[in-house]
Amino acid sequence: MQLEAKAILFDMDGTLVDSTVCVEAMWRAWGERHGIRLEAILAISHGRPTRETVRELAPHLDEWAEALAMDTEAAGWRDGIVALPGAMELVATLDPDAWGVVTSAPHPLAEARISFAGLPQPRVLVGSEDVRAGKPDPEGYLLGAQMLGVDPEECVAVEDRPAGISAARAAGMRVLAVGTTFPPEELLGAEWVRDFRGVSFRRVG
Repeated sequence: MQLEAKAILFDMDGTLVDSTVCVEAMWRAWGERHGIRLEAILAISHGRPTRETVRELAPHLDEWAEALAMDTEAAGWRDGIVALPGAMELVATLDPDAWGVVTSAPHPLAEARISFAGLPQPRVLVGSEDVRAGKPDPEGYLLGAQMLGVDPEECVAVEDRPAGISAARAAGMRVLAVGTTFPPEELLGAEWVRDFRGVSFRRVG
């Protein structure tokens, strides 16, 4: 598959980086401390800032303090953090000013996971602290396009979950889904691939 656009914006967890082992371990430990089952957490946590999940499941807690503690711990977790198959090869072909990352993680955590996975740091990184509303709100993708200096309609977004797909579409972007986190039938009818093996990018416009 060849993607054609002026720029490409990637989600991070489950898209460029497989962080499943770390994410589930962190949420399991947090859930055990607060009497919340892991299944209930994972049902709503995918692709959302940590503080939003804490707010929904444990509104009596200080969401900012809990999120800061968890994200700080997660930023030091290297085990099991790997690039998705083909991601390294795809990113290596991209001009530095033609791609970026839009993630629900804060900058320190995103930068750590990208580094642990062996990927280059993007020049454009939109993290949870850069937006007022997380996905499915399009704010992050609109900001990413602005930082790249391109119109949203000239971008392709790569996502692994419905909230992210909705955010990118609301921003006016074409979407490619990666079937790592949700089955294809839950990817809102988006064009999808299993991973990045065989995927290339041609800059146009």
